[in-house]
Amino acid sequence: MTSDARRVWTRITSLLPGRDDLADVRRDPRRDLLAGLTVAIVALPLALGFGVSSGLGAEAGLATAVVAGSLAAVFGGSNLQVSGPTGAMTVVLVPIVGTYGPTGVLTVGLMAGVLLVALAAMRAGKYMQYVPAPVVEGFTLGIACVIGLQQIPNALGVPKPEGDRVLVVTWRAVEEFAHAPNWTAVGLAVAVAAVMLAGARWRPTVPFSIVAVIAATVVAQLAHLGAAQPIGDLPSGLPAPTLAFLDPGALGSLLAPAVAVAALAALESLLSASVADGMTVGQRHDPDRELFGQGLANIASPLFGGVPATGAIARTAVNVRTGATSRLASLTHAAVLAVIVFAAAPLVSTIPLAALAGVLLATAIRMVEVGSLRAMARATRSDALILVLTAVATLALDLVYAVIIGLVVACALALRAVAQQARLDQVPLDRGDHTAEEHALLAEHIVAYRLDGPLFFAAAHRFLLELTEVADVRVIVLRMARVSTMDATGALVLKDAVEKLTRRGILVLAFGIRPGQRQVLDSVGALKLLQPDGREYATTPEAIRAARDHLELTGILSADTVPQQPAPKPAMPSESQEEPA
Repeated sequence: MTSDARRVWTRITSLLPGRDDLADVRRDPRRDLLAGLTVAIVALPLALGFGVSSGLGAEAGLATAVVAGSLAAVFGGSNLQVSGPTGAMTVVLVPIVGTYGPTGVLTVGLMAGVLLVALAAMRAGKYMQYVPAPVVEGFTLGIACVIGLQQIPNALGVPKPEGDRVLVVTWRAVEEFAHAPNWTAVGLAVAVAAVMLAGARWRPTVPFSIVAVIAATVVAQLAHLGAAQPIGDLPSGLPAPTLAFLDPGALGSLLAPAVAVAALAALESLLSASVADGMTVGQRHDPDRELFGQGLANIASPLFGGVPATGAIARTAVNVRTGATSRLASLTHAAVLAVIVFAAAPLVSTIPLAALAGVLLATAIRMVEVGSLRAMARATRSDALILVLTAVATLALDLVYAVIIGLVVACALALRAVAQQARLDQVPLDRGDHTAEEHALLAEHIVAYRLDGPLFFAAAHRFLLELTEVADVRVIVLRMARVSTMDATGALVLKDAVEKLTRRGILVLAFGIRPGQRQVLDSVGALKLLQPDGREYATTPEAIRAARDHLELTGILSADTVPQQPAPKPAMPSESQEEPA
């Protein structure tokens, strides 16, 4: 086997389950089975609710939880991650359903799965760590608001109005409710949400969501509450896998939504896996393998009529808190939901939609971490601005645009902060063996500056203004050993400044140029301008000596005006030869 083939094979096997996964499963199976059962109880109303909210129905949510949840459990990169339909993904899917219909959503999910597998092959998982915390917090806050607003029609007991903007749909639902109030639906939704929120404070380990949903269903059936619309008939089992929904002619128009879904699935899944790592000791997920597992899950889910899936932060947190130690727990969660699909579909179909709306309203409220938001808002003005912009963009636009806006603003503010670290400071000339009078004479004609920090596109133009405003001198000496980085823009601006000074009869000398900087300066033609005599200066005395020789040569100083100093021993330029600051 050639080295390239061996490298490819190693890469493929690193994305597949291994012996360590099997060893983890055997460590404490009883504990994992109990955790998986608990997560399934919590996940059932969420899967139903998110399926209904997406527009494909409760059966799509269940199929996603079973199929995607099991595949992501086996092939994912986290031992504790629980995957399935989520509120964040529902926010993206609603406008896709409105534009392309249910078959478009299935095609988008399939394409997104392929893109996720490609991201895993390109080892893109590691870039998740570069998403700033304010973007994540603003993103989560915006999602929570959107999820809550999406439940308003079902919570008010009115048909979902037309529209793809959640604020518009919510307003129309409120208007419809005002004309024909349905207090039964409102009562059920508020009661379920209240039980969940109060129960979470009283007994955090008890799955009050399923308790509240069962109670609401029993009350609706016994009291014959006709105003409480149920989910409706559900199939007793998963449909046979099929690709009948796939329309090759529509792939081009669905590419942009597929990229958006894949980006959200990657972001939410890796974020959820990171949260799980932080809640445990000794657990670390493999980001590339997690993308691979989510990719396979999203390829398979549409074949069974499921919506795109991601790692679910809420269900993953429950999994960790109930003591899960391996991926057997999340696999058990999917198996329990599969049993419910096959055995209890008639009972599940009687659950009121208003009860599911109450579950999702409580979930949205619990997603908002007030302490984290307050900490981000108090950190810096930049963090607060990024958080607010991301949250508002999530609510007003969509999730992908929100993340892009948050990242762009964060990068712009970070560049601004880095650029402000760049300085151009005038430094006094070394007195050496000169008297005060002789030193003053040299200082009258020579000025030394120290470039400090990054000299790149965001900071370079300030140097141009400061340098070109220098007057009444004959020589400028630039100390460049403290320039931390330099790009082509910085080199071009420096070249422009030197050319302008040269036209005014001012000689510019530089020393302490680092090897990487020398390459950039030479590529734009600035290096020869900074070394007019062809020499490279490594220390202050060398540069000052060259400046004094220039003054003598031009007749500004006579040979006997200032005593000669012994020429310093030439030194090769290096970073370690920088003179004291």
